[in-house]
Parts: sequence; structure tokens; C-alpha cells
Amino acid sequence: MAVNRDPVLKKCRSLGISPAVLGYNKESRKDPKRNARRSKASEYGLQLKEKQKAKFIYGVLEKQFRITYKKAEKMQGMSGENLLSLLERRLDNVAFVMGFGETRRQARQLVGHGHILVNGKRLDIPSYTVKVGDVISVGAKSKSTEMFKTLAENPKIFPAWISGNTAAFEGKVERLPVREDIDIPVNETLIVELYSK
Repeated sequence: MAVNRDPVLKKCRSLGISPAVLGYNKESRKDPKRNARRSKASEYGLQLKEKQKAKFIYGVLEKQFRITYKKAEKMQGMSGENLLSLLERRLDNVAFVMGFGETRRQARQLVGHGHILVNGKRLDIPSYTVKVGDVISVGAKSKSTEMFKTLAENPKIFPAWISGNTAAFEGKVERLPVREDIDIPVNETLIVELYSK
């Protein structure tokens, strides 16, 4: 399985995003203006940067991102919003927004190791797309581990499209996320423009 192992702070600095978006509480000490190129980014450069931002935030590699975009194009509505909705509904991301992992990378690892259940069944596929009515929870054995006990002590507020709470280690997908629910700093229209060339 291919994994993106780019240094988080370095990549955040190059893409101009805050590490907090990924769940990291640290900032780079390097000055972003130092060694910065003065040339103005081209239209293609801006579009590419937005795509790289979305890929990096959600931890998706190029092939999977392209497949997700093709799915989004076939859905009703705007392709850009559909794309973000599909990415937001990935099981590893849902585990992160529910507070089952401090970072998206940690949430992905927890899913891969079988700690997360969907409708009571163990599911270890991070790219699984949750549906309305799905109940996402933590396995009984996993709940007793020190890590999950710590997470329960610092509960996260669930997004509007998921009901439940971190302390109960369970949440239900009440509806599909819309653009207002997704607070990542990405301009999805530029991604659509890039792929429509």
C-alpha cells in the first residue's frame, strides 16, 4: 500500500496551509518568506496547488484522487462540491473528525489496524465511503486501551452531519456533508478547472 511520507510541516509550508488543519499543534519555525520565489504563479500553477492541498489534507495519492474525481463528476450537482463530500466521507477522515485520532494519519492507521467498526462490523479500509445511516464506532477491546481513554477525556465536537459524541465512541451519519460543513482551505472550483482541461 502506497503511503505519503512527506514531512508534514515542510509540506504545509509549501502549500500555504496551517498544520492545525491536519491535527498538528505545532508550527514551523522557518520564515515562509525566506527563499520564496517572487514570480507570479500561473493559472495552471494555482489549480495544481489546490489539487495538491486537497490530496495532502486527506492523505490521498494521485490515482485514488483521480478515481474519486471521476465518481464526483457522475454524481448530480457540482463536481467540486461532490469531490469534497466524497473525500470528507472517507472512513479515515470520519474517524478523525469524530476524534478517534489526533491527526488524519493516526486515524488512517487506526482504521487499518481494525479498531474502527461500521455498523458493528470491523472495517479496515481507510478509503471506504460512509453512507447515510452508517454507525461508526470503536471496537470493544480498543475502548479499554490507554490511547482511546485519553481521547475520550478530550472529546471533539462532531460536525453537523454526524450525531453522537467522542466519549461514547460512537456516531451516526445523519446526512451527507455539504460544502458549509467542510472547513478545509481548498478552492474546489480550481480543481474542477484543472481536470476539465
